[in-house]
Amino acid sequence: MFKPAKSSHPLVAALAIAAVVAAAPAAFAGECPAGKMKPNAREKVDYKPVGVTDVTLGSINLEKQPANIRDRELRFRKLTIEPNGIVPWHSHDDRPALIFVQQGEIVEYASNCAEPIVHKAGEIRAEVAGTSHWWKNLGKETVILYVGDVRKDPHDHNM
Repeated sequence: MFKPAKSSHPLVAALAIAAVVAAAPAAFAGECPAGKMKPNAREKVDYKPVGVTDVTLGSINLEKQPANIRDRELRFRKLTIEPNGIVPWHSHDDRPALIFVQQGEIVEYASNCAEPIVHKAGEIRAEVAGTSHWWKNLGKETVILYVGDVRKDPHDHNM
């Protein structure tokens, strides 16, 4: 069952994003530079969220779908990150995600890359097991991300 957000038109927002993605082919987001991939290249930091709005636009209980994936939810969200905003450290070991950068430019600080990774509008970033990171908007423009993830714990509010 589709569970829309409590906003007035979440389906309209989801359809608008689908149209944007379909109209302009997205490139995969920046990768860790060659030779800079290293396990534990960056230690966990304890930053709190700063200037970030996280709105769930809709979700689906995957156990009630033909895929029958027990205890999992497919979630679609919009993250808005103001200039100097921070998405705090989090792991994707149990929560795969795809991030679409709709607007702006944002920097990722990944546990397995010795260099920061820049992500620009129109790019997609896959977040999978082995990915722990935090993000910061170093620019002057608000960044807008659309996120589809598969969440196990409904009380997991990691961004």
